[in-house]
Amino acid sequence: MPTQTFFNLPIDKRERITNAAIEEFATNTFNQASIARMIEQAGISRGSFYQYFTDIKDIYKYILEKAGQEKLVYIYAVVSQMNELNTFVIMKELYKAGIRFANDHPKLAQMGNRFYKEEESVRNEVVQGLVEKSYLFYEELLKKGIAKGDVDPKVDVSIAAKLFYTMNLAVVDNFLASTENEHFLDDIDGFLQDVDKMLYILEHGLKKKEN
Repeated sequence: MPTQTFFNLPIDKRERITNAAIEEFATNTFNQASIARMIEQAGISRGSFYQYFTDIKDIYKYILEKAGQEKLVYIYAVVSQMNELNTFVIMKELYKAGIRFANDHPKLAQMGNRFYKEEESVRNEVVQGLVEKSYLFYEELLKKGIAKGDVDPKVDVSIAAKLFYTMNLAVVDNFLASTENEHFLDDIDGFLQDVDKMLYILEHGLKKKEN
């Protein structure tokens, strides 16, 4: 994480460095990203960079955490309605919240999409615990669904949470591959249609229904 020296900088300089890093990671993978381009964009020296961050991994983790904090604002707005809405409606609303976040912060969203395409070794090393936190979030969502009567109480919430997380990655990856874009803002309706198809499988299962 950044040193205290970074946080002691004037706000405009901190934002200039942060925005340069966001731009770099939004358009390059972690292994392709360049400190040289970042410091040139931010207008700082390499020596100054190392006063603020240990290495490129350090600033990458910082920007990802910043993106996560920004996105949580949108997520919590949905979570606050958890007791009033059907569990599967909430799942759909979480995707809509993600779209609102991407619309307001396109570079952060683009960076997030790139993160999920990084090599597994990079993901595991850079953001330890991120996947586990996602599992726990979905587990709590499913437990509340069971309490409300929306979710089958015989469901193993731990396995279901991992299944939902994996299907979520698959639906995003499949959509981005089909559109050849770095994010889904160019075809929101198409993305939400894919989300509906995934949620239908989660809600109704694969077994053929009796007429």
